[in-house]
Amino acid sequence: MATRIAYAVILLINSIISWLMLTPWALKKLEHLTLEYMTITCQGKQCYGFVAVQRVNFALGLFHFSLTLLLLGVKSSRDGRAALQNGYWGPKVIVWLGFVVMTFFIPEAFFQVWGKYFALAGAMMFVLLGLILLVDLAHTWAEFCLEKIENYDSKAWRGVLIGSTLGMYTLSFAMTIIMYIFFANGGCAMNQAAITVNLIILLIISAISVHPTVQEYNPQAGLAQSAMVAVYCTYLTMSAVSMEPDDHNCNPLIRAKGTRTASIVIGAIVTMLTIAYTTTRAATQGLALGSQTSHSYSKLGSEEAAEHGLVDTQPSSSRREMRAEALRAAVEAGSLPASALDDDDDDSESSDGHGGKDDERGGTQYNYSLFHVIFLLATCWVATLLTQNIDFENTGDFAAVGRTYWASWVKIVSAWVAYGIYSWSLVAPVTMPDRFGH
Repeated sequence: MATRIAYAVILLINSIISWLMLTPWALKKLEHLTLEYMTITCQGKQCYGFVAVQRVNFALGLFHFSLTLLLLGVKSSRDGRAALQNGYWGPKVIVWLGFVVMTFFIPEAFFQVWGKYFALAGAMMFVLLGLILLVDLAHTWAEFCLEKIENYDSKAWRGVLIGSTLGMYTLSFAMTIIMYIFFANGGCAMNQAAITVNLIILLIISAISVHPTVQEYNPQAGLAQSAMVAVYCTYLTMSAVSMEPDDHNCNPLIRAKGTRTASIVIGAIVTMLTIAYTTTRAATQGLALGSQTSHSYSKLGSEEAAEHGLVDTQPSSSRREMRAEALRAAVEAGSLPASALDDDDDDSESSDGHGGKDDERGGTQYNYSLFHVIFLLATCWVATLLTQNIDFENTGDFAAVGRTYWASWVKIVSAWVAYGIYSWSLVAPVTMPDRFGH
């Protein structure tokens, strides 16, 4: 956990630095701190704006790309390269900062191409991955609750499932009403269309999730998953209309803010925190990243297990005790030397030299290389979010993050894509029953 938090903090710091590089304010302050002794320029040009943001994020992306290559094939902490993931923080920070400095010596033309094409493509991949993980989370949450209800006949979990479903639907409709009242006045055709389309699709996917045919092929499908997808997509739509420019008098939030600078700063920091958290969650999602462990096993089918009188599960909490007991019996019988017990104890200790418990000696909890690929895509998203369609001439001391029509449309379309992915997860077992075991 500490490792993942550390990488998230680095991404957060890098994102905030990138945001500050949008305007000359940060560089003027830095020059002032040096008593005007240092004048910061890049090949005779000012070091802020589109290219500066691309430079900073390219540096962190290069850092994660390097770690991706170095950590390929690491399956457990027994691999010496695993220390690169969980340790050497001082050298890694120095390398990252070195990459940042190095990027300011790369010609500006490179970043013009990188930002307009490659970073934009990486940003779209990051957004798509987030939507896929959202749908996966919705199904996982509902299936988890249903499993608790079926196995333990738990009224508490039944209440949690029903309560969360009703709560998310209530919140979705409440946000829709608020959007119609404040953001869908006359002349706001874009907002009216986005809000209405979101509401219609919300009702459609809810109906599909409880359709008899869908229930026949996927009995665990239902309103619980639909509610989670609906509340997130409605939030995306509300975020889109509340962050769009106010050139058509469709965003009262901008006009109502008395302390514009404070609101921009707070909004930027909250956005960066959200990106850092989302990236860390996505990068460690085992299902999406295909985590593997060296002690994986193939589970017997229930019918096959019953036929042979075999137990098809192994309690994970008792594996260590069973192994220790088997080793003690082997030592007492003379089959193994007494040092085997010491070796087993060593397996329970951390390999970092701090005496802590190492829970990845049997297998990593997530795929290290793919972890850094996700962070690489996140740097592309940050760079694209900060620079796409930004008016650098009128940003003032601080630039508002995501307050462009481009960012608003990305959120609106992302909601539609999420609905599409979820709908496909419902109808796929119906259209391809053989592939899903029906």
